[in-house]
This record gives sequence, structure tokens and C-alpha cells, in this order.
Amino acid sequence: MVRGKKMSFIGDSVARNHMESLLCLLSMEETPKDIYKDGEDKNRIWYFPNHDFTLSTSWTKFLVEEHERVDGNKTGTGLFDIDISKMDEGWFKGLPNTDIAIVSAAHWFFRPIFIHRGDETLGCIYCNEPNMTQLSPDQGFKLVYSSVFKHINECQNCKSDLETIMRTISPAHFENGTWDTGGSCRRTSPFGVNQIDLQSNEMKIRTSQIEQLEVITKGDHKGKKKFGVLDVTRVMLMRPDGHPNSHWGNKWMKGYNDCVHWCLPGPIDAWNDFLMAILRQLR
Repeated sequence: MVRGKKMSFIGDSVARNHMESLLCLLSMEETPKDIYKDGEDKNRIWYFPNHDFTLSTSWTKFLVEEHERVDGNKTGTGLFDIDISKMDEGWFKGLPNTDIAIVSAAHWFFRPIFIHRGDETLGCIYCNEPNMTQLSPDQGFKLVYSSVFKHINECQNCKSDLETIMRTISPAHFENGTWDTGGSCRRTSPFGVNQIDLQSNEMKIRTSQIEQLEVITKGDHKGKKKFGVLDVTRVMLMRPDGHPNSHWGNKWMKGYNDCVHWCLPGPIDAWNDFLMAILRQLR
């Protein structure tokens, strides 16, 4: 199915988490060659010579162009400006060489963000500034993903049979606080269906993501490029037991718990079963 192909996971650290799950699974069949790592270990490429298959990850916070505001000491403030009219060139420049793109970005959106379309400011998320249109996270997702899918669909240098899989937002499970106020995820068993909130922000964001993909795959925008949805949101809402919590070993974030990423092996491995099923549907 992937012989002779180049597959790229495009997104934040959860996209990297997903790619590492697939890397581990494929390594049971063939040991890949580690052929590229950037200085920050954010972008990686592995090659499986017996199958002529290339697996890579391309780091991006928002998928679109972004800049963090700095203070007088040139220190990052945590406030971001993003321009939905321009893609993050870190991943978009590599898209023409890609056969299968798994696109996702989510967890950087839950912070103050000013959203622009060129010179026009559309609004902001979590900024509470006067005379500024306040946007909810799901509205921000809608603006970003609409632009991302449009750029992919209209990419002139990309392969005509490019397959783009959009993975929906993967929920975090912090309890008794947020990531920076002592929140943790100590549960040891899954939730039942009646224990998850189907009106949660994650489910609203999932809906926004899927709606924007449907705009591209239906009507006047429909083209030769193929699009699919890897819908993990609802099923992963049921897995609060699948995170590293305090056992993640990040030397830069000691004292904080990880309830965003997923243990390996763990529930995230099921995403690749879903991914293979979607790729079969697109063939």
C-alpha cells in the first residue's frame, strides 16, 4: 500500500507522537534508516529501503505562517500572530514531494492568537482586547483549516494524486488543574460512553475541521486530489488512561504532567489501523 511512497506527518508534537507509533509498528517488519534530523529534532526522515518507503515528520504549530510577539528583552510573550493567507513554508515547501500527507495541528491554538488574512485582522482567540472581534477556538480552527485545505487543493506543484488525511483533534485529559497549574491524568481505565462530553470544545473543534474538509471535497472545489478524515476525537475522549502523566521524562518540563501526548505502545497505535483503512478507501 505504501511501497514507493513518501508519507509525511504534518503538525505539532502530537503529529510526531502519531508518526512514532507508526514507525515502531513498521520497524517490526523492517529496520529503517534514519536519514535526517534537524538541529532541534523537530523534523525527521526515515527510509525503509526494502519497501522504498519514506516516513517523515514536519513540525508546525499552526500550519499557517506565525510569529510570536516579543517584549523589550526579545523574550517571547506567548502572544502569536498568524496569517491564514500564507502557509508555514516549513511544511508546505515539501508538499510537492509528498504522496501521503497526514495533516493535524491543534494544541497551540489554546493561547492568545491574533488571526490575520494578509493586512486584515479577523479577530483574536483568548486576547480580550477592546474593539477586537473575539473568536472561539473552533472559529479559529475553521479559518485556519479552510485556508490550509484550499492551498493543498490548489497546489500546482503537488502531485495530482496527492492523498491528504486530516486527523481531528486529539483531546487532553487534565484533571484538577491545567498543564501549568498542577493538572494530572492518573486514571487507569477508560471512560464509558456516558462519561464523555459530546458538547466539549474538542467535539466543536472536530466539527469545524470536518466541515472545512467537506467544503473542499464537495461542490465547486472538488478536484483530483484526494482527501480523507482520520476521526479520533470521540474515541480518544474515552481514553484518559492513555497519557504518560508524570512519566514522560522531559528534562525541560520537570514538575509538569503530560496529559496531551499518548503512551507508546498505547491507544494511539489504533490510529494507524484507522489510517490504513482510510488509505484503502482512497485507492
